[in-house]
Amino acid sequence: MKVILPVAGKGTRLRPHTFTKPKSLVRVAGKTVLQHVFDSLKKLSIDEFVIITDENGILIRRYIEKHYPEINAVYVQQTELLGPAHAVSLASSRIKDGDDVLVVFNDTLFVTDLTRIASLCQGLDGLIYSKEVENYKRFGVNVMKDNIIVDMVEKPDEPISKLAQVGLYYLKDGRLFMDYINKSIEQNLRVKGEFYLPEVFKLMIKDGMRLGAPEIEEWLDCGKPETLLATNKFLLERASGNHQCIEGCVIIPPVSIHPSAEVKHSVIGPYVSIAKNCKISDSIIRSSVINPYSVLKNTILEESIVGDSVELTGQFQRLNIGDNSIIDLSGRPQL
Repeated sequence: MKVILPVAGKGTRLRPHTFTKPKSLVRVAGKTVLQHVFDSLKKLSIDEFVIITDENGILIRRYIEKHYPEINAVYVQQTELLGPAHAVSLASSRIKDGDDVLVVFNDTLFVTDLTRIASLCQGLDGLIYSKEVENYKRFGVNVMKDNIIVDMVEKPDEPISKLAQVGLYYLKDGRLFMDYINKSIEQNLRVKGEFYLPEVFKLMIKDGMRLGAPEIEEWLDCGKPETLLATNKFLLERASGNHQCIEGCVIIPPVSIHPSAEVKHSVIGPYVSIAKNCKISDSIIRSSVINPYSVLKNTILEESIVGDSVELTGQFQRLNIGDNSIIDLSGRPQL
C-alpha cells in the first residue's frame, strides 16, 4: 500500500498559530495533528508515504525525519494551490501498476479500524470513508443505493443524504485512480476554481466502478480554535493518563502534561494539554492547549490556545495567542 498525505494548505482558520507552522504541526491532546495521523496508520503495512507539501515542506520533512525516521517517505511540493484533487495528482509518478492507495487529508482526525480495509472492499473498487451528520449542508455527501455510491452532491440544500465524506479514501487500483484524477484535470472539472476529488469519483461511478462508504466511528475537526479544543477534550477523555502527581498542585483529569514541563502551585484540568518545556506557576488552567516552551504566571485560563514560546502573566482570560508572544495582564507598571 502507498499512502498519499496532502499537508499543503494555509490553515487560515487556525491563525495566528498557522502563521508560524503548518496546520499539521498544531498540537492537540499532547501530540501534533501529524502524530495522530501517523499513529492511526501504524497497524497498516505501508510501502511508501507520498507527502504533498507547500513552501513549508522543509518543516514537515524535518519533523517526520526526527520523529518517524523509520518510515519511507518522499516529498512533493504543490507550488500552485489548485485544490485537493490537484494535490493528490502530484503523487502520480510514485503510483505504479499494482499499487493500492490510501489518501489521508489531515484537516480532520478520525477513529476507525483501518485493518478492515480488505474485508470492507470485497467486491468494490474503493472506499470513501464517511460519517452521518446533521448539518449536511456544509459537506459533500454520498447518495447510496444497495450500499454502493451512485452520486455525490456538494453541500445539498435538501437532505438527499446526510452521509458526509471525511477526507479518507482507499482505492484498490491506485494507478487507475491517478489516471482518473488526471482526466478530471484535463477536462478542467473545477468547482469554484479548484479541483476536488468528488468530481473524480463521479467520473469513476459513471464508468461503472463500485465505491462503498463505510462509516467511521468519530470524525474530529482540528481546523478552527473552537473545534480543536473540542477535539482536545475528546482525545484526552479516551487516552490513558499522561501526568504524574505534582507536589503543590491540584490535577483534575483528564490532562496531558509533558514530563519536561514544570508546573508549580497551580490547578490544572480538566481537559488541559501542556507540551514540553513549559513553565507554569500560580495559575488555574482548564480546557486549554499550551504549546512548547511557554511560560505562564499568575494566570487563569479557560477555552484557550497558547502558542509556542509565549510569556503570559496576568488574570482570567479567554485567549488565542500565537507563537513568540509576550503578554502581561498583571497591571504592574513596567520598570
